[in-house]
Amino acid sequence: MSSEVALFAVLKLHPHLFWPAIAVATVANTLGGMTSYLIGRLLATRKPLKHVEQVEKWGPAALLLAWAPLVGDALCVAAGWLKLNWMASAAFQAAGRLARYLLVAQGAAL
Repeated sequence: MSSEVALFAVLKLHPHLFWPAIAVATVANTLGGMTSYLIGRLLATRKPLKHVEQVEKWGPAALLLAWAPLVGDALCVAAGWLKLNWMASAAFQAAGRLARYLLVAQGAAL
């Protein structure tokens, strides 16, 4: 089950948990992204990574799209491989994921 579906279901059943549910989803998903970031950091010394030009161009701001299916994990790995600032990377990931979850929560409120 995707995190969006889980959040939607929780908010449909327990609308009073709006902010706690969004906070848990955002933090947990960001921690998962930071795991991918760490994998990229560890791979950087062992294996070259292709197609990182865009992440290098945009820096940690590219991680606003870390929530996107298919490319999100690759963005996180690329950020780690490039050794981008981990705090900025986590902050941009969290911001993008929070925006996504707020949209999902609005749909659950209808």
